[in-house]
Amino acid sequence: MSNVDRSLPPPETKSAWTRFLITCGYILAVSYPLLALSTGVRALYQLFLKEGVTDYLGPAMSGVAALCYLTATVGFTYRKKWAWQLSVGVLGFETAMTLIVGTLSFIIPDVIGSTAWRHFGADYGFFPLFQPLLGLAWLFWPETLRTYGIIKTAVQPDGAGS
Repeated sequence: MSNVDRSLPPPETKSAWTRFLITCGYILAVSYPLLALSTGVRALYQLFLKEGVTDYLGPAMSGVAALCYLTATVGFTYRKKWAWQLSVGVLGFETAMTLIVGTLSFIIPDVIGSTAWRHFGADYGFFPLFQPLLGLAWLFWPETLRTYGIIKTAVQPDGAGS
């Protein structure tokens, strides 16, 4: 008997969508902590160390974005139902804020200032725009739902899968 795990189909038989979402999971695991660190450091620098800052709305919003990214990272780390719910809520909020602030940054740029969500995250390679959408797609993927205990795995009859 070999010790090969036969619970998942071999990679070559997985659909393109499944391979894409598996890759998204790896990207999110790396990109969210990095984005939390970069936006958090930027916000702290602008709020406390940068000379001549007169409008604190942009740096404060970057701080909120950093907290969102950090919270999402925690949600991705723990494979529990509460963590899944936390991540879905945070990613929904993050998506809404990116769209709202991104739109307002074109309409009233002087009020919005420099924030991670300005111009839909252009300063960060548009990661703030597409990253939460990838995260939501990954969180609602059936395999992820099973991993977090949101949906139950179907029980196979005795002898099936042997």
